[in-house]
Amino acid sequence: MSQASPVPAVPAAPAEQAVQMTHRQILEALSGLLLAMFVAMLSSTVVSNALPRIVSDLHGSQTGYTWIVVATMLAMTASTPIWGKLADLFSKKLLVQTALVIYTAGSLVAAFAPSMEVLIGARVVQGLGVGGLTALVQVVIATMVSPRERGRYSGYLGATFALATVGGPLIGGVVVDSALGWRGCFFIGLPFAVIAFFLLQKTLHLPVVKRPVHIDYLGATLIVAGISTLLIWVSLAGNNFAWASTTTAVMVVGGVLILAVAVYVEAKVAIEPIIPVYLFKDRTISLATTASVMIGVAMFGSTVYLSQYFQVARGMSPTHAGLMSIAMVGGLSISSVISGRIISDSGRWKRFLVGGMVLVVIGLALLSTIDDTTSLVAVGGFMAILGIGLGATMQNLVLSVQNNVKMSDMGSASAVVAFFRSMGGSIGISALGALLSAQVADKVTSGLAAIGIDGSGTESHSVPDLATLPAPVREVFEHAFGQAFGEIFLVAVPFALVALVCVLFIKEVPLRTSNIEEQAEASPEVAAELHHAVPSK
Repeated sequence: MSQASPVPAVPAAPAEQAVQMTHRQILEALSGLLLAMFVAMLSSTVVSNALPRIVSDLHGSQTGYTWIVVATMLAMTASTPIWGKLADLFSKKLLVQTALVIYTAGSLVAAFAPSMEVLIGARVVQGLGVGGLTALVQVVIATMVSPRERGRYSGYLGATFALATVGGPLIGGVVVDSALGWRGCFFIGLPFAVIAFFLLQKTLHLPVVKRPVHIDYLGATLIVAGISTLLIWVSLAGNNFAWASTTTAVMVVGGVLILAVAVYVEAKVAIEPIIPVYLFKDRTISLATTASVMIGVAMFGSTVYLSQYFQVARGMSPTHAGLMSIAMVGGLSISSVISGRIISDSGRWKRFLVGGMVLVVIGLALLSTIDDTTSLVAVGGFMAILGIGLGATMQNLVLSVQNNVKMSDMGSASAVVAFFRSMGGSIGISALGALLSAQVADKVTSGLAAIGIDGSGTESHSVPDLATLPAPVREVFEHAFGQAFGEIFLVAVPFALVALVCVLFIKEVPLRTSNIEEQAEASPEVAAELHHAVPSK
């Protein structure tokens, strides 16, 4: 019976309801937005091929190896819904530029980091900026372009996302093998960030909404605390402490309780909640967020560990391993652009979501068959299938949600999808990494025993320098890693199947041709909630 309503008390200003821009103006603004998105995603992937050298130079452990990746994911995941809510309250251009400045500061600290601790802290700062860019770029595009036309521009966004996400390892590999070394990986994004900042200043002109602001500090704190606790548990369990242990029980119970309180605060207490709980009364949003978690596990898990597969199981250099990513980035880019254009022309999007998820399931199932002897041509083909599926799914899943909400909720709804996808990615990287370590340890121990070597002292969480190992031992490690990577993709298949089921049950609503804020254009569930929650005059 709380007096606080989950619906903003003051409707959006008319200026926000429909932003009229010509195609040329949209493309000009889009150039800065795409650069910002490229910067955001590049920071998460460019270090993947540099990790072994970073850990060696800074005398880090396998725990540090994991946290260089997870720290950014944690900060990005926890901050995404906050940025999304801020986009409903403040100048979107100023917020994007602020996120670029935060990212730049974190990158500079990371580039000159003298220790693993400083580097991991800098990666957290980078993650805060990345969380803002990930959420805000899609919100700005949704503000500029009607849902019907958004597919065309979302295709460009998906291609940029693909180029940075999967092409990052290639760029990173080349840089690591150059005179710049691993520190150069943190300088790569800086020129793009600076150019994006000034491009946005010149080309992006959106109305600033003036209305009473209620920042949900309590909800934000609880969401960050609860999610971070669970993700830290997933990251460290099986390495620093056992999965079945008192520490596990404390962290899981504590994280769940904190999130339960967060749900109560968001539903009953907060005037303008970070994650509006009433949005989940909409079937499309509920199904899309569930699918986003599952896609996050498949997408981030596959891109992170495929790079390691090529280096460890196949003995490739960082540059060569990066070149192998072209198969996936090519499929993802082409699929994203083509599906976006067809959706804009037809207004129909569900066939691409369903078809894309079917290809994701097939791609992961095929990759689950790989080992250290699989033909590289076959592996490339499997990666291309997975990439095509992801390209037709990721951005169009966001589009289905944006088409179902009011403009005043656009920031929160878009950020919710990105939030859950990032959360799935964080869980996937951590959990699949723990599984990889356990599987490799077992296979290495049994493999060494088979050739008469005692492997009981082998460090299960380390990645050996294969070039320094005797040939028989090297073959044992390559075979162990090769088989273990296949099993990781097999574990990811059920998650993709759940996402496919969710997509099948999403009701297709033809894309709207206007951004005009009308209750009739919102989904029936949201419209009903608005009618119930907002008192009549």
